Amino acid sequence: MTSLLAGKSNIGFPFFIVCLMISITSFGQRTEIGAGIGGMAYTGELVRGYDITLNRPAITAFYRTNIDQAWSLKYSLTGGLLTATDTQPVDPFAEIRDYSFDIFALEAAVSLEYHFLNFRSEGSRNRSSPYLFAGAGLFSFSGHDEKVTDYSNIQPVIPFGLGIKYILTPRLIFGAEFGARKTFTDYLDNVAERQLDVKNYNYGNDHHNDWYYFTGFTISYTFYNIPCPYKYH
Repeated sequence: MTSLLAGKSNIGFPFFIVCLMISITSFGQRTEIGAGIGGMAYTGELVRGYDITLNRPAITAFYRTNIDQAWSLKYSLTGGLLTATDTQPVDPFAEIRDYSFDIFALEAAVSLEYHFLNFRSEGSRNRSSPYLFAGAGLFSFSGHDEKVTDYSNIQPVIPFGLGIKYILTPRLIFGAEFGARKTFTDYLDNVAERQLDVKNYNYGNDHHNDWYYFTGFTISYTFYNIPCPYKYH
């Protein structure tokens, strides 16, 4: 009897370790890691409306927790290039200004996603769902040779937008997303409200902060739990 118990103990201990490791990652079936590619664009003093032709390369990486069938929480890191020029001036002041810039922006954000359809459960007939998202974060930007005034290169940001997800396999999910970023700075383009040294023209608009946008495609990998066989012995 003792040897039999010892044998069960020897077999059970490895199963216990495996189950302990699985329990530590019990959140697994509800989590994803992913990455994506796309483009970033800017609006502000040089560009008044969103222009898809101004998109420049951008990449993103993220970790997602699926709270339930409708809600997900995403932690993301997104970086890309932003550019604009006065070659097609928006007004006579811009034609005189004849300014351009190229900068790099890096964003860290947390977003809450809401899915309209139940597409992740095994019994669902839906393989895709549109979704909305909104969140908060910080972004930094660099590339301006000289600042026109004293401002911080690290700023808060509010990302929000919409997208669609499609289940390729039980573990792989494809996504397409468009998101706007509301900033709280008017110096993403490094254009001051006034430049008195140039004919006293008011080149900027201090009543409207700059925005930037991310449009891209993503792929994510879902982690699933493995049932613990020791529970059934």
